[in-house]
Amino acid sequence: MEPTCPCGSSSHLDECCGRYHVGTPAPSAEHLMRSRYSAYVLGLSDYLLATTLPAQQSSLDRTAISAWSAQSTWLGLEVESSEVLGGQPEHAFVTFTARWHDAQGEHAHHERSAFVQHNGRWYYIDSTVPLKAGRNDPCPCNSGLKFKKCCAGFV
Repeated sequence: MEPTCPCGSSSHLDECCGRYHVGTPAPSAEHLMRSRYSAYVLGLSDYLLATTLPAQQSSLDRTAISAWSAQSTWLGLEVESSEVLGGQPEHAFVTFTARWHDAQGEHAHHERSAFVQHNGRWYYIDSTVPLKAGRNDPCPCNSGLKFKKCCAGFV
């Protein structure tokens, strides 16, 4: 029997987030966010890094991500809303609450995450990692637009 996907969809993992974990691009920001939660549950830190905006990936702490994933018991995900903003490149917000238990007790993290689509793939814009760009610099998402006309409003 196939395992149920951790994202809360009640689908089988292979029919849900598992296909994104092995390379199929997530078709929406919400699907990407759900697959990222599932990656935390499954300990797929490489996927978490790969689905973060490429300009931010080198600033991520792979060791800390892996440790948090492994040392937590993941209790569930609730997606409250998914808002596609359109534009070129397309941006979106996903509001969710993730719950987990660790050595310090039970926790809930509520977040409104920003995403951008580039070359057919959605990427998470990590608000904890500064984007090193001035307002008139090219946007770090490689859209070809100035930062102020692209991702600046989402970080």
